[in-house]
Amino acid sequence: MTDTMIDTGFNFDNSYAEQLEGFYVSLKGDKAPAPTIVKLNQSLAALLGLDLGALKESDLAAMLSGGMTIKDASPLAQAYAGHQFGGFSPQLGDGRALLLAEVIDTQGARRDVQLKGSGRTSFSRGGDGKAALAPVLREYLIGEAMFALGVPTTRALAAVTTGEQVYREGALPGAVLARVASSHLRVGTFQYFAARGEADKVKQLADYTIQRHFPELKGAPDRYLGLLRAVSEKQALLVAKWMCIGFVHGVMNTDNVTISGETIDYGPCAFIDFYDPAAVYSSIDRQGRYAFGNQSTITQWNLARLAETLLPLIHSDQEESVRLATNEVIAFEARYQSLWLEGMRNKLGLAAIEESDHDLATGLHTAMADQKVDFTLLFRGLSGLVSDKDDVQGKLSAVRDLFDEPQVFDKWYASWLERLARDSMTVDERIASMNAVNPVYIPRNHKVEEALQAAEQDADYAPFEKLMQVLEMPFEQRDGLEEYEGPAPKDFGPYKTFCGT
Repeated sequence: MTDTMIDTGFNFDNSYAEQLEGFYVSLKGDKAPAPTIVKLNQSLAALLGLDLGALKESDLAAMLSGGMTIKDASPLAQAYAGHQFGGFSPQLGDGRALLLAEVIDTQGARRDVQLKGSGRTSFSRGGDGKAALAPVLREYLIGEAMFALGVPTTRALAAVTTGEQVYREGALPGAVLARVASSHLRVGTFQYFAARGEADKVKQLADYTIQRHFPELKGAPDRYLGLLRAVSEKQALLVAKWMCIGFVHGVMNTDNVTISGETIDYGPCAFIDFYDPAAVYSSIDRQGRYAFGNQSTITQWNLARLAETLLPLIHSDQEESVRLATNEVIAFEARYQSLWLEGMRNKLGLAAIEESDHDLATGLHTAMADQKVDFTLLFRGLSGLVSDKDDVQGKLSAVRDLFDEPQVFDKWYASWLERLARDSMTVDERIASMNAVNPVYIPRNHKVEEALQAAEQDADYAPFEKLMQVLEMPFEQRDGLEEYEGPAPKDFGPYKTFCGT
């Protein structure tokens, strides 16, 4: 592989490589035999400053699959550890990912451009460092859907097939995902050095993190406690947003918790069809550790692991440090509950704040329990029930029909109407407000699988492209897309997802 002096248009500024020596291994990706771009995120490319007009498609495909060395890119694999399903692994790291470069985008924001599936690294252990097409397309699709839904997330720049086969249970088409993030710093990054007793490197990492993500804390006497608080606030917002749209991450290990508060690694993730706090889709989460209803609790547990790494920095007195950190971890629950309730108020069309709103929101979830209620259809349907038009009875019947026992909804509905009567919004304002946060379209599991199987088995990308178009505007109901609105047909069966390997 030779260095290539092509003009990407990227404004490179590789602070991680320059400032954190010993936190990574420099390397290059594998050269794919026949790299081909099957999906390129044009708007994200423009935001990053990627000069598509100056690049040959073959060069772009080679670059975004890892097979072309770009001047000033400084590719590397990051070191990190992590608790995986509660068990600590002291060394994980980027086993099949390559941080190609940091880029200052056209709005002045710093972004990581990472390649996932570009080949073995020093952290690969027994893996081949490659990725199959379907998991790459899953992450592309779900990540962009989350972005459209207003959820902090890593994003997909491109999906590139490599022209080679990867072997899992059988031979599958290989691919690489080009992924963009505010950074790939994780709770596990801090754990890697804390577990080795390298307190100086934990401090170096914390200082770098503050400079990159929380510059307002720089120089503050309690900046390391402030770092823990800031990460807690971002994670509380993130998980509240997950819960408000019915998203199950599926593998909330500490190496999958970003310091920036972005959703990362869409492996065994899924959206719930019917409401169930115990919903688990991951084939390896047999104990339900990362079930839908457990996500805030697990996030708090993960924050406790971050707090442990920061204890030597928070206060010189260990006992006081533990007290301060513990208080911050405990405070997460109130932060999360406040943000979740704010999200629920928006979904229920409430402008004013009343103390009883928490009971109203949880009352609806209680009514949904064990009723096989479609989570997305219910919340979207509620906006049709605040209208003063003649068709409200028909819409009410449709919502009641979502429940096995409609009378459990009726009681809640009456209390909701009483609450709305005390609120200040007009009918039109409330409908518009509710429809702006309650999506019509989510990545329904059966439609996702339909798109991935067509691409993987038949190289047919039409279902994937169509689903991408639908999910770009999740809150706007459009004619002719009725098949994307509802749950899976009954013969779809129990849904299982797998880590993207």
